[in-house]
Amino acid sequence: MEALLTQDALAILVVAFLVGIVVGLTGMGGGALMTPALIFLNVPPTAAVANDLVAAGVNKSVGAAVHWRHGSPNLKLAMWLMVGSVPTAFAGAFIVSAVGEAAEQEDFVKLAIGIALLFTAATYTLRTYLQLRAHVSGRGVGGREVVVRWLPTLLVGALGGLLVGITSVGSGSLIMVSLLLLYPALEAVKLVGTDLVQAVPLVIAAAISHVIVTGVDWAVLLPLVLGGMPGTFLGSRVAHWVSEAVVKRGIVIVLTLTGLTLLQVPPEYVGLIGAALLILGPLGWAGVRRMHGLPPFETLSSGSGGGSGGGAASGPPRGRGDREEAASSKRR
Repeated sequence: MEALLTQDALAILVVAFLVGIVVGLTGMGGGALMTPALIFLNVPPTAAVANDLVAAGVNKSVGAAVHWRHGSPNLKLAMWLMVGSVPTAFAGAFIVSAVGEAAEQEDFVKLAIGIALLFTAATYTLRTYLQLRAHVSGRGVGGREVVVRWLPTLLVGALGGLLVGITSVGSGSLIMVSLLLLYPALEAVKLVGTDLVQAVPLVIAAAISHVIVTGVDWAVLLPLVLGGMPGTFLGSRVAHWVSEAVVKRGIVIVLTLTGLTLLQVPPEYVGLIGAALLILGPLGWAGVRRMHGLPPFETLSSGSGGGSGGGAASGPPRGRGDREEAASSKRR
């Protein structure tokens, strides 16, 4: 109990609660936000990754259990993802430990997280575009059986597992975009259910290896779990009151700027890039929507308009993107 009463633990509790709200609002994974937040709170990068992975194992198990009960995952597809992801996820902590001395390991993980955040921002944007295109074309809404392509699926799992094993960031975006490209006919609820089911052993394998190599800091782990769960619940409850499209664009900007900061890009350049994204990003997305015959700007009442919004856990989903995000409030 004393571990929760320190100033640092209270700061982690508050940040975990806020990140949980974002997860509940958008359905995106919290690792891309929580791990760098822990680093900025002066938690060593290796400890931030280890504790965030353990906390994620708890949250993902809950989401996967819901999808399993409702029969939504494609188990054959999840199996091939797990065959690729579990070994590489388990290897992550040992790869980090082989880098060198403790200081070199911290620098390596910090650099890897910075790169992973930029990668996540890019794939998150691509995923939103793919969802919009699928909504406009009407793909991914039927019940057609998909043929599992085992080799590319295994390779996607292996890359996603390695990314999580080293950084705890990015597997959700990478695997989801890859599945959207490989299996455009897969129903949205099955897509999300498959991702959640395969993510549980992936995250647990990565967490076990990091616990073996780094250990667990209860003063970090307990606030992560206790703050994140109510935050996610609250975010999911108020999601229908918030324009998710605006929140998501803000997340992409935050991920980009955080990644650049961890890569030690000079602050003035980070500020210029942030201003450009803030001003030009909405205009660019409005142009993309118009190219696909949609209104340039979403309204709160219309939700995502095809892949960019819709409550993470509230209200009946409308487009493919809505259904995916509605089912995925626990995904990383």
